[in-house]
Amino acid sequence: MTRCIIVDGSSVVRKVAKRILTTPQDVIQEAESGQEALQALKISSPDIIFVDGSLPDLDLTEFITKVRTICELAQPSIVVMLTEMDLVKMTKAKRAGADNYLLKPFDREQLMSRVEKLNEAA
Repeated sequence: MTRCIIVDGSSVVRKVAKRILTTPQDVIQEAESGQEALQALKISSPDIIFVDGSLPDLDLTEFITKVRTICELAQPSIVVMLTEMDLVKMTKAKRAGADNYLLKPFDREQLMSRVEKLNEAA
């Protein structure tokens, strides 16, 4: 069973990702903002967080740092979803604790590939 949170200001991105990731044994949550996701983390402990590289309310590195602080015992994998290859943003996110990246728009194969790689590494 995989537990995921999809954090993105776009309801379309969240809906598409949720539709791709949802299986009977998986639990998929959605959050529209970084603050909403951080509140959800206090209640549940996801295995993977898919987070937009441009959150509407928090800087990406600030969000990742807060996730790492909240989830001290069970560290989730963090996949940053970007609209373009931004090496500066990718480097900052990696230093803050991001595990992987995904370019938007993504398809089923790309999204599931990230999940499989993260599950193999766990």
